Amino acid sequence: MKIVVLTGSAHRNGTSACLADEFTRGAKEAGHEVFRFDCAFEKVHPCTGCDSCRRAGGDGKCIFDDSMTKLNLALLEADMIVFATPVYYFGMTAQLKAVIDRFYANNEEIMAFGKKAVLLASAADDEPSTITPLVEHYRALCRYLRFEEKGMVLALGCADREDLDASDFPYSAYLLGQSLV
Repeated sequence: MKIVVLTGSAHRNGTSACLADEFTRGAKEAGHEVFRFDCAFEKVHPCTGCDSCRRAGGDGKCIFDDSMTKLNLALLEADMIVFATPVYYFGMTAQLKAVIDRFYANNEEIMAFGKKAVLLASAADDEPSTITPLVEHYRALCRYLRFEEKGMVLALGCADREDLDASDFPYSAYLLGQSLV
């Protein structure tokens, strides 16, 4: 299986990056191919809703020539998309959201093949209501893009790596990656 892991954190060694690392380790051990795209460290222009990618007579491409060019190739070939993000104000990071907004230029192609999806998220707060809006947004994306949900690791109460490392969440992410068929 070809898997694209989209990370949203600006912290290379943060909590959601650790979840992505462990998921990836498990997936690779299970024989899957993983392409990782660290949104915060790539050049991604926000979608402006200009519709150039959809205009009749156009070439179907976004007007912005940035890191999405390399991601789009991997997205279209992927069997699974993994969204890994810390929770910022009840949702995903702006960096990850900017990438998802740019899916617009390829919606039909992304929707056409019945991809699978996973959510890996970390939150400092340990209240489930903190992460509920993110989960609902993820589920709405899955419904819209026709992705089959294959699991979630929701690391509540993990403000920093020390908290996460003292939990079972990294191992859960590893097991999820390893269990994919």
